[in-house]
Amino acid sequence: MSDTFDAPWVARVITLVPDAFPGVLGESLTGRALDEGRWRLDVTDLRPFGKGRHRNVDDTPAGGGAGMVLRADVLGDALDHLGADGADRARWPLVYLSPRGARFDQAMARRFAGCAGVTLLCGRFEGVDERVLEEYGIEEVSLGDFVMTGGEIAAMALIDATVRLRPGVLGNVASTEDESFSAGLLEHPHYTRPAEWRGRRVPDVLLSGHHGEIDKWRRAQAERITQERRPDLWAAHAEKKRGDR
Repeated sequence: MSDTFDAPWVARVITLVPDAFPGVLGESLTGRALDEGRWRLDVTDLRPFGKGRHRNVDDTPAGGGAGMVLRADVLGDALDHLGADGADRARWPLVYLSPRGARFDQAMARRFAGCAGVTLLCGRFEGVDERVLEEYGIEEVSLGDFVMTGGEIAAMALIDATVRLRPGVLGNVASTEDESFSAGLLEHPHYTRPAEWRGRRVPDVLLSGHHGEIDKWRRAQAERITQERRPDLWAAHAEKKRGDR
């Protein structure tokens, strides 16, 4: 998949609220990269694929219950229109943003960044007809254990985390190597000028110019913070270290 870095990475988004995009993705580094053609955003409005005079996209749940469910025929038409039925999933993942999906993490962002692009289905209401997920082999991805009104914010978060890993977007490869989760740990604390602020000093080691000691301090701080705040990450990190030995 090395050739995927020669062409712009593409985020295809299927949504009922197309005006929500690009939103914050059009700002700062992701916005600049979008303007420079390092990645492309293709937004598909689901409403024109709706059925009947009123372009209905949803219906009541089979078996009863609250809320509405996005129809299989509507979603299928939209996915077929984008050519998602025959797409190579390794090269072009098809993702439904769902609270029951696999937890999105840095490793997943790196996987998506190595692809040609990703197609994101943003749910609304109670969700989507299960048959669509089965028919197209859709991967379900979650931002965490909470529920939002739609998948658009989750889609933006996924795109942002992925685009920033593409070549030339951040401008400094070390930025992605040192940050949280890249080594299985949370990131160390950061400081800048002034050297003293409201009685709080920048740690002396960071002003010493001794890069070996600075690296040791940062590593120790990353380990301390991870152990205190994310025991799950710390346990996985400790297990990996045992395996490496």
